[in-house]
Parts: sequence; C-alpha cells; structure tokens
Amino acid sequence: MTLLTLRPAQVFFLSATIMSVAAHAQPTQSWSPPAPSQRCPSKWGAGDERGSMNHMKPAAVLAGTKLIRTGEVIELGHVLNGSMPFSGTRRFDVHTKRTVMNPETNRRGSNEEIVISEIGQVGTQFDGFAHQTHGALFYNCFKVDEVATRSGFTKLGIHNVGTIMTRGVMIDVAALKGVDMLPTGYEITIEDLQAALKRQGSVLRPGDAVLIHGGWGNLWGKDNVRYQSGGHAGIGVRAAEWLIKQDPILLGADNGTVEIGPNPDKQISLPVHQLALVVHGVHLLENLKLDELAAKKVYEFAFIMQPLKIQGGTGSTVAPVAVR
Repeated sequence: MTLLTLRPAQVFFLSATIMSVAAHAQPTQSWSPPAPSQRCPSKWGAGDERGSMNHMKPAAVLAGTKLIRTGEVIELGHVLNGSMPFSGTRRFDVHTKRTVMNPETNRRGSNEEIVISEIGQVGTQFDGFAHQTHGALFYNCFKVDEVATRSGFTKLGIHNVGTIMTRGVMIDVAALKGVDMLPTGYEITIEDLQAALKRQGSVLRPGDAVLIHGGWGNLWGKDNVRYQSGGHAGIGVRAAEWLIKQDPILLGADNGTVEIGPNPDKQISLPVHQLALVVHGVHLLENLKLDELAAKKVYEFAFIMQPLKIQGGTGSTVAPVAVR
C-alpha cells in the first residue's frame, strides 16, 4: 500500500478548499451595520472628523522612532503607471508635455506631464471616510446630502488626515501558512492573526498601523486580471472586528480591498469597508507592497506616510515607508 504524504502548504490548500466547499454548502449569516443610534456619536465625540487619526500625537511619533535602529528605509508603495491593476473605470494616464527650448545661451529645456487619473483611488491607496457610506450617512452620521458638493466634501475630506508616523506592525499570515500567497477566496480568521502575531513575537498596541501580508502583491503588474477580478484572500468581518478592538490607527493589506473579496456571504458587499470607515472611523490602506518586509522578516518598524492634501477628497494615492 502506498501512503500519500502532504507538505504543510498542500495541507493548508486542501483545508482551505474543504472550508470553502463547506461555506458554500451552509448558508452564512448576513452582517448589517449598526443603527445610527448605536454608532453615533463616535467614541471620539460628536462632530469628530478624524476617527482613528486622533491617535496621531507626539507619543505615536516617539513610539515609531524607538523602532529605528539601522536607518534602513523600505518602500511599501507600488510605482504608479498605466499597467497597474484597476477597479472598474479607474485609470492612470501620463501625457508628457515637451516645453520649448528657451532661447537664452544656456539652452535650458524642460518637461512636464498631465496625469489623468482618479488620483484618490489608484495604486497604493488610502481610503478616507468620505469614500463609503451606510445609506446616506458617513462616519459619525454626517449626512451625504449636507456635505457633498461638486468640488469635494465639506466634511471628512482626506486633507484632514495629515502626516502619519507611528509604530507599524506587519502580520505575516502567508508565512504562518507556509505559502507565498494565500489561496483565492481564503478568509483570514482571528485565529490566523493571533497565531501569526505569536509566531513572530509581536503584540498589537493602540495607535499601531497594522499591515497584513497575504502574498497577493506578488501578482501586481504580472497577473492583474487575477489580482483585480475578485476572489482574493483577506480578512472577514470577525477578524476586522477583532483588529478594530485593538484600536489601530489604520488597517492595511497587500490586496485591493484589505478584506476578503468577494465576501462569502453574497448578500453583503465589502462589509469591512463599512465596519472600518463608517462604523468605527478606522482608515484602510490598500494595494500595499509588502514583499520586502516579508522577505526580511521585518515585523515592527516606524511607519511613515502622508496622504495628498486633496481638499474634500475621498482618498489618496500614497507612498508609505517602513523605517527600521
């Protein structure tokens, strides 16, 4: 008799497949955002527009600086170009403007460009509170009709965020599972997050920038269809609720939505977006480049980022860095 021996990665993929089949065989319970009376005002107070960014104080900066020992800078943002994965009709077009050669004797020439893009929602991108609603209400129950104008939102604009420097923690779930990339449609659980944190010796603290490595950044610019067409691994509602209880300044991941997509419950659409941005006022950071951090096993670092100051914008293309 021949015995079949499975490697850990194969066991994980087999288990994930069985779980996926089981999930489809049994109806899942739908999630709904809490009523306005249950979530407003937010814990930061009535009229607050900053949400988790209220953590951005001198103590957060000092917590980040304590993790800088070598001065090495690791970039966490992808290069912006027209070959990136895009959602829907989003685009990024660069048109070079060749200016005239100036007539002075030093023959100074110059170049410029026009960029046509949904600059708040392409590339490595940071979601603001004006990006998502529950019905006609934003975070802290600001009413869409009262703050929306043709030139931006008068409340909750991304220009309110400012510079972020704090302690960053990468949770390497892919490494925990012994794979380069989590399987399509795999829902990261609370138990996965806790086990990964224990494995790498990390503890989450209030005000952390929490980044989840699932390996999906390996597809960026190489297999955009698979990356963007849905079915990627990510956190679900339970895991997001647990993370938010840890009181982070933001949640990020190396996929297009931070959360699992599409959600296993076909009745709901991107519930973690509502849970984080609308219910709790926690920003999301999508399409991160985490391969270098993972390869070097850098789990804790100073996280530095500043969104573009787009007046009344819903989000911002960003270029975050980790410094250790």
